[in-house]
Amino acid sequence: MTNHNQGGGLRRIWNAGLYSLAGIRASWKNEAAFRQESLLSLILIPAAFWYGSTAIERVLLIGSCLIVLIVELLNSAVEATIDRIGEDRHDLSGRAKDMGSAAVFISLWAVVMTWGLIGYERFIA
Repeated sequence: MTNHNQGGGLRRIWNAGLYSLAGIRASWKNEAAFRQESLLSLILIPAAFWYGSTAIERVLLIGSCLIVLIVELLNSAVEATIDRIGEDRHDLSGRAKDMGSAAVFISLWAVVMTWGLIGYERFIA
């Protein structure tokens, strides 16, 4: 196992960036949900500059998309850890995976609510 704390200062920051990119690549390669949410974000984030009429609205629109990706990465990490422990079914393993899935679900609803409320204010109200 690689020691993630090698070096200091800029070297540590550089290494952290490389590890982060490796995590994103692994999620892209192995997680269909991450690919789908990433592609949706590639559409929604540029659209946020048109959809939102203020900087605050744009930050909320973009931030809600990024939160989904963050939560999906954490959920994937939980699932990979559980799968690494073993393939036998266990109540706690199932609960951990279900909770991760619930976190993704809630973050997706946050996107729907954010985009819906801002859209309502801009186009309907």
